[in-house]
Amino acid sequence: MDNTRRRLRSGTVVLGGMGLLAAALSACSSDPDKRCVDRDSYHYAKGYKVVSDKNCRTTKAAVNADWYYGGDKKGSWVSDGSFTRPRSSGSGGSRSGSGVHRGGFGGGHHSSGG
Repeated sequence: MDNTRRRLRSGTVVLGGMGLLAAALSACSSDPDKRCVDRDSYHYAKGYKVVSDKNCRTTKAAVNADWYYGGDKKGSWVSDGSFTRPRSSGSGGSRSGSGVHRGGFGGGHHSSGG
């Protein structure tokens, strides 16, 4: 009986730890990847020049700075991102704005379930 209790207790610890790990990972992924860039620094081959975050936090910055979301960073340049903050993945929407369509029983076009 003591071994059974010990096994149950260790299983509970493992499952509890997995839940904490899942919660931590989902909390991290909800914050979009963003960088402060100089909007006036655009270069066709490189993208935007990454500048200090303090430039995006103040209105008295020496450069025309703004947050740039996503993209590929190469050295001190970033490209293929957007100045538009992405919607959180938990909202059920999509980037194109078309939303999520769910069919009802059988998934037909005229069903009302979902």
